[in-house]
Amino acid sequence: LSIVITDTNGVLLGATVARDGQWRFPAIDSVPEKFSKAIISYEDKRFFRHPGIDPIALIRAAITDISHKKIVSGGSTLSMQTIRLSRGNKPRTIHEKIIEMVLALRLELRFSKKEILSLYSSYAPFGGNVVGLEAASWRYFGCEPHKLTWAECAMLAVLPNSPSLIHPGKNRDILLQKRNRLLQRLFTGGIIDSVTCELSKLEQLPPKPFALPQTAPHLLHRAEKEYLRKNSKKRNQSRESKIS
Repeated sequence: LSIVITDTNGVLLGATVARDGQWRFPAIDSVPEKFSKAIISYEDKRFFRHPGIDPIALIRAAITDISHKKIVSGGSTLSMQTIRLSRGNKPRTIHEKIIEMVLALRLELRFSKKEILSLYSSYAPFGGNVVGLEAASWRYFGCEPHKLTWAECAMLAVLPNSPSLIHPGKNRDILLQKRNRLLQRLFTGGIIDSVTCELSKLEQLPPKPFALPQTAPHLLHRAEKEYLRKNSKKRNQSRESKIS
């Protein structure tokens, strides 16, 4: 995880990249309503009604894959995708899909829908070295997730499925098209009105990632040193325990 410091009101003061070079903030407790509706509309519209597996989506995906003679759609629910993330994004084989289905059912028995959505949002890839909704919100829009607009939430909702679209070049046109199609779907589904839909489509994509706030660089450096020192101490104690 990244080392993140905030003030008493939760305002971000600074953050470091994780040791593997990723911007990966600690897991969020709740998902903003706009992003929640956007990601569910895009990835798993029956999320709150299925037990972790969506038979309708699986059948539709199977028919699509057979007609194209290749894997075009996987039919995975957000619960199954959360499992895939926890297992390191293993190859999408039939065997692995069955494992994901079984574990998704177990996940649903242990966690609530909102908790599963929080887990997915916290660890989904958002392009480049950005992992999780909070890090993506700060890197691409320079604000907290709950301050995102409908257009911004729609853009972030399509990224985990195609994280490479965030890079400059021709992909940007594809990203814009995907975002606008999702906004149209949100309008058709009665989630946003026509004015919000049209105004959101006019919003520009972020030109480049934002630098994260560095309001308290010395405090951040101290926090990082203390964290590394504590981790080193724990590893030494664990090593000594194994030797004894």
